[in-house]
Amino acid sequence: MTITQIAGLGDRLNDFFVTLYPDHHPAALVGRLEKVLETHLAQTLEQLPLWDQATILMITYGDSLRQEKGQNPLKPLQTLLLFLQERLQGVISGVHLLPFFPYSSDDGFAVIDYRQVNPHLGTWEDIEAIAQNFEVMADLVINHVSSESEWFQQFLAQEKPGCDYFITVPPDTDLQLVVRPRSSPLLSKFTTTKGDHYVWTTFSRDQIDVNFANPDVLFEFIDILLGYCQHGVRFIRLDAVGFLWKKSQTACIHLRETHLVIQLIREILALTYPRTVLITETNVPNRENLSYFGKGNEAHMIYNFSLPPLLLNALIRGESRHLKTWMKSMPPAQDGCAYFNFTASHDGIGLRPAEGLLEGSEFEQLIDTMENFGAKVSYRSLPDGTEKPYELNISLFDALQGTIAGPDQWQRQRFLCSQAIMMALEGVPAFYIHSLLATPNDHARVEATQHNRSINRHQWDYDQLEGKLADPDSDQAWVLRELTKLIQIRRLQSAFHPNATQYTLDFQSPAIFGFWRQSRDRRQSIFCLFNLGDRPSTIPVSSLNLICTDQWQDLLGKVVLEEGAIEITLAPYQTAWITNVPLLH
Repeated sequence: MTITQIAGLGDRLNDFFVTLYPDHHPAALVGRLEKVLETHLAQTLEQLPLWDQATILMITYGDSLRQEKGQNPLKPLQTLLLFLQERLQGVISGVHLLPFFPYSSDDGFAVIDYRQVNPHLGTWEDIEAIAQNFEVMADLVINHVSSESEWFQQFLAQEKPGCDYFITVPPDTDLQLVVRPRSSPLLSKFTTTKGDHYVWTTFSRDQIDVNFANPDVLFEFIDILLGYCQHGVRFIRLDAVGFLWKKSQTACIHLRETHLVIQLIREILALTYPRTVLITETNVPNRENLSYFGKGNEAHMIYNFSLPPLLLNALIRGESRHLKTWMKSMPPAQDGCAYFNFTASHDGIGLRPAEGLLEGSEFEQLIDTMENFGAKVSYRSLPDGTEKPYELNISLFDALQGTIAGPDQWQRQRFLCSQAIMMALEGVPAFYIHSLLATPNDHARVEATQHNRSINRHQWDYDQLEGKLADPDSDQAWVLRELTKLIQIRRLQSAFHPNATQYTLDFQSPAIFGFWRQSRDRRQSIFCLFNLGDRPSTIPVSSLNLICTDQWQDLLGKVVLEEGAIEITLAPYQTAWITNVPLLH
């Protein structure tokens, strides 16, 4: 069967190409796509479940763990596999490997060669070895390439095909409407064999935006995408995809053409590797982020970017108000879609997704508190030339060392509470490796790289880490041990399926945050309760709908519900998962 024989598909592909490339013959582009896909077509197009409550990921660089000493040093990807097998087998289901390709800057996000593994990390065989045991997420850095890439070197030499792969703009062009994620110049001057050109560079001079208005660029990335899938990659993350398409006199973000490219990629994956999950990375205000679900035909998952800043603010203030407001505004993900929940990542804690909720003195107090805890603050340029904070760069474990009143004795418990909230929410949870390991701020790395984000990109010496994990009283051992317990309980509960029902609860105490989850078959309910404050807080049992015909208990074993109990007391930063169907084995 050819792709044009699948009912309606030929017409949909034709419509994509008519809109994206009006100056090209759509039938020719459909035929070209068919040739690219013919060796990749799936044997069956049967739709199988893409995730369940046991789908839990870890985010890491390929070299976050290094073991290069001794007689038999390992490549970083081999060290990572060793850690995964020894510490996280049966705990997490997958691993997001941040860009593992040859690169020139931005810790991997300025890709020199998409089709090779960085030899300092390992080989494609190492990637495939990880994929045999854990589901792998890989980045398709789709908006830009390295200035050292073959394509851009061809541009500088004005040679095919690279000479047509980039966007050049006269320097006097009015670009005031363009949304900027950085304070660096939007246009960068380069000298080619045919003179000077001003090239579009959204993120930095070394990260050159590619021109998707040229269909050859689209086909290059389709080929790269299919290659990743052939190597066993199960999740594809579209990095910075919101900036993909450029059009004069627009904001050049979230354009219709960008959404159409994502829809086309989703169609291609459904035909070739239907178990592959597409996730978009768009660190923008919540309403804009939600648009990448489309009508259930774009991203399978979107990052829950509002969660990290709102959760951090709630825990340092001891109040749930903004979290509840946000939760109540969030629509349930459509069938075939899910939220991707995280509290920390290789980037900082984005502040744009909290716009409209955290404002004025409260916003300033958040920034001041984080700076007191060692954070760096990154800024972006606004159209009027002013700068605004867009990101807090800090280790999450250090970010939760205290409250707006300063450091205190509750760092571990506060941090554990943050992770328990994240893993109980509707969606798929993802833990940054430095959250699992309670890694502190790495100020030495910031000094060495002169990049703020390096503060949360520590590279552990594996032997040193093993020493920390062997000490039961260390932060690293305590956090990994407690999170492992929580995750292993969480992954058994059908009410924690990514698409199970979620309802936000209201309580009189501002320190109490809670929501109700119910399994899709309605058999299991879990009341997820959290004390965000540094003092004990009570919850009236009458405020929970604990059906009298069921037996209720705390999955975590900390809260005892005796018959006739009037209230539940939660210690500072305590979590309770109260259920009618406890699944513990």
